Order: sequence, then structure tokens, then C-alpha cells
Amino acid sequence: MRHRHKRLQLNRFTSWHRATMKSLARSLLLSQSIKTTLQRAKAARPLIERLISLAKENTLSAKRQANKILDDHVLVSLLFNDIGPRFLKRTGGYTRIINLGSRRGDNAKTVIFELTEIKKKEKRAPKKDKQAKPEEESKTGTIKEKPVEEKKPEGRVAVKEKPPIMKKPAKKFLGGLRNIFKKERDSL
Repeated sequence: MRHRHKRLQLNRFTSWHRATMKSLARSLLLSQSIKTTLQRAKAARPLIERLISLAKENTLSAKRQANKILDDHVLVSLLFNDIGPRFLKRTGGYTRIINLGSRRGDNAKTVIFELTEIKKKEKRAPKKDKQAKPEEESKTGTIKEKPVEEKKPEGRVAVKEKPPIMKKPAKKFLGGLRNIFKKERDSL
């Protein structure tokens, strides 16, 4: 009997439900923020919380349990090396659900499902570093500087001008309907 074993079924049979939860967990751990429905986010939240709690333990058995759920060694290493240490000070509440509104097609409530501690992407330095290295090496004498030749534009290319396009006047709304409902006198 299934007494007091509550879960959000999501109108799926067991293997499909398990695959949906696994997919939501994988995509959330990879991108740290996903857009999904409210019911899916509520159903996936306990699984994500359990995975992050395993990552905080950082033991071999915890890694094996996480690998059993995620089936991806790269994702498990990301979870244990990057995501787990971010949440060491927290005792729970690793995810947040932000309401977006209803979806237009089926009126399902959509949400942003994200981790509470999101790692900000670092901006890359400008490409001046590549230009600075040859100059430093040229001072030591290992690389000789080549004179830079300026390219002069050769003759101008003739560009054909397009004639202006004549647009047809826009049809009025009733203009098309008149043809449909037009009475033909010779129809009898």
C-alpha cells in the first residue's frame, strides 16, 4: 500500500517521472537557472536539495550516490568541486522559485528555478594581452619585428543602385470580404 508516500506525479508513469526529475536536476546544475513550470520546479526541488547536501559531505560514497542519480561524471565533479563548496555555510534552502506568470498556450504557471548562490561569470580581459607579448619578446631580441605594409585600396568597385520598389496600396479589410460575399446574378 502507498500510504503517506506523497510525491508530485506530474501525470507521468514512474520511469518518465524519474527521467523528468533527472533532466531538470542536470540542467539546473549546469546552467544554475532554468525556466520551467511551477509544478516541475516544486517536484524537482527535493532532489536538487539532496544532491547539494551530498556535495557538501564530499565523500566517496556521496559521489557514488550523486552519480547514481545524475549518470554523468563531469556533472558530479562540477557539483562536488564548484557548487558544493558555495553552499557550505547554508543548512538548507539551496534553490529559489521566482514566479513569471502564466504561459500563453496552456495557462501553465511558469517560474524561474535557480540556485540561491549563483556564480557570476568573470569578464575576460581585452585582447591587448596578445599584442603586448610580441613586443616584450622583441625587446629581448628573440623575435625580429617585420615592417608593417599598409594596404592601399585598389580601384573603386562600382555598386549598382537598386531602383525604388513600388509598393501596392494596402487592401482594406472589407475589400477581401466583399469578394467572398459578392452576389453573382448569373449563379442561378
